[in-house]
Amino acid sequence: MDAGSKKRVCSSVYIQFPEVRGANPSVSSLPGGKYQLIFHGKAKAVDGKTIPRTVRVTADEDGRILKISTSR
Repeated sequence: MDAGSKKRVCSSVYIQFPEVRGANPSVSSLPGGKYQLIFHGKAKAVDGKTIPRTVRVTADEDGRILKISTSR
């Protein structure tokens, strides 16, 4: 995945999940010319506790997002 494609994916994820803004994702290649990017961040709950957030993104070589999943 080239830098431009990675930047497009990151900007889309940062808009949808602001708690991972600024996180540098780990990138791994998948079969079929796809890539998985994993973002880690922390969100604040209403009661003040921090909640870890992981966002997994599957994207193609051009930076088009195919799937997004998130977990706490």
